[in-house]
Amino acid sequence: MITTTHIPAKTNFEWGYWGGMKEHAAAAWPIALQAIADATDQPLDSVRAFLDSRHGRHFADEVSNGLYVGQPLKEAIQAATDKWMGLTISRSISRHYGIPVGLPYLLGFVIQAAIDDELAHSTLTT
Repeated sequence: MITTTHIPAKTNFEWGYWGGMKEHAAAAWPIALQAIADATDQPLDSVRAFLDSRHGRHFADEVSNGLYVGQPLKEAIQAATDKWMGLTISRSISRHYGIPVGLPYLLGFVIQAAIDDELAHSTLTT
């Protein structure tokens, strides 16, 4: 279990997980960060990049589905986390994103988002 007192701030208020969670966003953000970090064994900053991505928006949709059927917020987040960890990267997703086939879906997209975030914020020198 990864524990920390540093909760990375969201950078995408309109879309991503935050935008998808609407009125639940403030409460859901730290819970999702920790649940995903624990499940994937990835740093919170990598999870933040995932939640801010378009895949974070899809993850929010999954959490919202749980809320819709009456699950409390924490349980809805955990159910979505468990579901996404149980899915695996297919050949077509692998070809499109370069994530290895068979990797847990959530882990693959957390790592991919972290790489994309790093590339977007790095400066290339020639």
